[in-house]
Amino acid sequence: MARSADQQGRAVILGTPGVGPVTPDLIDAFTQIVESHADRTAVVHNGRPLSYLQLDGLVQRAALRLGAGPGVVGVRTSRSPGVVAELLGVLAAGGTYCPVDPAFPAARQRAMVAAAGCHLVIDAETVPQGKSGVEPVDFTDLLTPRGTDGPDEPDGPQAPAYILFTSGSTGDPKPVVTPRGAITTVVGALRELFDLGPADRVLQFASLNWDTCFEEILPTLTAGAALVLDDEAHSGSFPRLLRMVERERITVLDLPTAYWHELVRHLTEDRAALPPSVRLVVIGGEAADPARLADWCALATGDVRLVNTYGSTETTLITHAVDLHGPRALALGRPWRPGDRVPIGLPLPHVLERIGAEGELMIGGPALALGYRGLPQATEARFGSGEDRWFRTGDRVERAPGGVLLHRGRLDGELKIRGIRVDPAEVEAHLTAHPQVAGAAVTGARLAGRTALVAYVVPAPGADTAALAAGLRRHLTARVPGHLVPGRIALVERLARTSSGKLDRAGTHRQYEGRTPEETELTQRRQGAAAAEEEGNDGR
Repeated sequence: MARSADQQGRAVILGTPGVGPVTPDLIDAFTQIVESHADRTAVVHNGRPLSYLQLDGLVQRAALRLGAGPGVVGVRTSRSPGVVAELLGVLAAGGTYCPVDPAFPAARQRAMVAAAGCHLVIDAETVPQGKSGVEPVDFTDLLTPRGTDGPDEPDGPQAPAYILFTSGSTGDPKPVVTPRGAITTVVGALRELFDLGPADRVLQFASLNWDTCFEEILPTLTAGAALVLDDEAHSGSFPRLLRMVERERITVLDLPTAYWHELVRHLTEDRAALPPSVRLVVIGGEAADPARLADWCALATGDVRLVNTYGSTETTLITHAVDLHGPRALALGRPWRPGDRVPIGLPLPHVLERIGAEGELMIGGPALALGYRGLPQATEARFGSGEDRWFRTGDRVERAPGGVLLHRGRLDGELKIRGIRVDPAEVEAHLTAHPQVAGAAVTGARLAGRTALVAYVVPAPGADTAALAAGLRRHLTARVPGHLVPGRIALVERLARTSSGKLDRAGTHRQYEGRTPEETELTQRRQGAAAAEEEGNDGR
């Protein structure tokens, strides 16, 4: 993908010689907004505004610094306008954006950079020295020379826009490659779903290392709205969050469902009010609790749209949505009650869906990812092959009256932890790599209304059992992100097996769950809210 500069020095994406012009994408939409709303606020960072013209200057400088077709660019993220500018700058240069969380363990960062095939890694802005959990990492030996992506690297709408990671059963993260055409299609659909316009002010809440941040950033900045980044949103205090939302006149909140549950509890128990500026609350990442939904409906929220969403990294952000409360709500005919199943929604206009064997939801259409980079067998297993591609979600669903889908559980062992999809086998692989572990089973348990990881470990002969659980926690913390570290680690004599000899995670949990110490509900609630806020989610 070639690029040049016009008479004003602006970066301009050109077509590849002999191929024709590039299909208009979200960078074109952003450029149009800059031209028509140059003086409007694009980003507010801790109360400091940045206009669309100023943001565009940062984007163009980033793009010109990278040069034409920079390949995969790793960006060490921080919650700042710099990350937004680097994201758009990489896309404007025709590159592939890959966020790298500097708070992840060094081993995880290096594994991500290697798996993504990054050509360079940059900081969106200088990471403060001494910041808790942040350490300098040298990626030099992992960076690939430019131009080595291979002859089959697609161009135009099929050119890779970004790479994100999902949990892998081998212990290594799986790089999901999303094309420009897919994210462009979805961003347009989300602008319509959210009814975004120049008057909106959208809170940037999700982790900048998962794709939910894209559904906050990209629709906002291609609609002429303002994106608000504020440290008060991550203080762990609901009163401070709500004061900031009111002060900044936030109109749209996009929250992990687990965090929304805690917010509803706060509003109900403390008799607090949602600021009047809020017109839309989007939730997703795991099942909505009907009891919390009933509480929400009992509050003064009748004019606020509450939209439940579903999707996955491989199908690009949101594929299904439904209004649960507010002026466009699905007509239930009665209040929500405990035991109700909350729908995940109807497909967005660009989404093809079908229900396959065993009720598995299959997704097709123009927003599918290209697959898992460097993993052709895993790609074919989940996406199929040929032109008629369908992504196997692994989610079992059924259709309710009105056409909305209801979630009926997973067909595999994957879990949602903090809204992030986790393969327990990945955690088991890291546990069994420890020399004092003979076997491990990892599963999920409900703690204070949310799912947490629980690990059952068989010590190796001669292991120091008195210190093993704490040692395993240190072992994992040095290798994987926080959402992959179990909340509980129990040492057991043996693991349950099926009749065919396979590991039975559920059976192991039933056999030993009484042995793990219980935490108080208050502690669980605090941990749940903090964890949901800390990580956001990587997919709906």
